[in-house]
Amino acid sequence: MTGGFFAVFDDIATLLDDAASMTKVATKKTAGILGDDLAVNAQKASNFAASREIPVLWAITKGSFINKLIILPLAFLLSYFASWAIIPILMLGGAYLAFEGAEKILEWIMPHKHHKHEDPDLQLTEDEILYIEKEKIKSAIKTDFILSIEIVIMALGIVINETFATQLIAVSIVAFLATIGVYGIVTLIVRMDDIGFHLIATAKEENRLRKSIGLLLVTSLPKVIKALTVIGTLAMLLVAGGIYMHNVHQIHELLHNLPSIIGELLVGMIVGAVVLGLEKVFLQLKKVIIPTKK
Repeated sequence: MTGGFFAVFDDIATLLDDAASMTKVATKKTAGILGDDLAVNAQKASNFAASREIPVLWAITKGSFINKLIILPLAFLLSYFASWAIIPILMLGGAYLAFEGAEKILEWIMPHKHHKHEDPDLQLTEDEILYIEKEKIKSAIKTDFILSIEIVIMALGIVINETFATQLIAVSIVAFLATIGVYGIVTLIVRMDDIGFHLIATAKEENRLRKSIGLLLVTSLPKVIKALTVIGTLAMLLVAGGIYMHNVHQIHELLHNLPSIIGELLVGMIVGAVVLGLEKVFLQLKKVIIPTKK
């Protein structure tokens, strides 16, 4: 009886040891996507009023946790019953990310009219601010969903030959660490100015270094946010391009001589341009078929 009791503990210890080892491997392999995830989500979570940054980030973080709770069971079920469906789902997600990246680039090249003539002194109502905030949160959670699928599927692929229990523990840990790590860092980034102001306010006259660091954090935040906007857009295109490069043999063969980052960016831009073009055609046809009421 006692021997059986300790045997169970031994099995549990072995399982946890295997899960820990595979979690470490899977985390290393998905580190590149986590970097893209950070850049994309930092860009998505920026440009909110200072008083709304933490509530907005918390809303996006909760949405990210819900995404993981939806994706993990589906990923395990797909892996077991319909593994053939995983790649098409990944490619659909890649098309969406490429579309978002291409749309952002088009926005930079051809800003919307209301952006060109926007009055900087125009005060939005509270309802308008909350509506814009909700739309941005929805967009961030939607993008997180696509990136989460990529992280979960890649982690699952790494541990696919392990026992189901090891897969369950390792992939779940990677998924939830991604949310905690990414949004923890994003929170620090968007609160840089508050940290800087605190250092300035608490710096004594003789402590010039503390004050200098505070000033650096405050003045650097706008530049960091702008940089993350660019990096986030490129990251979406790179993730999308990587999905197609790794899963479409013809594309891989055509571009295998190029450095991977160039090939992935090129493919991402092409896929994004195609999807964006299809969306524009669809919207024009919709206007013709269903005229807008005046």
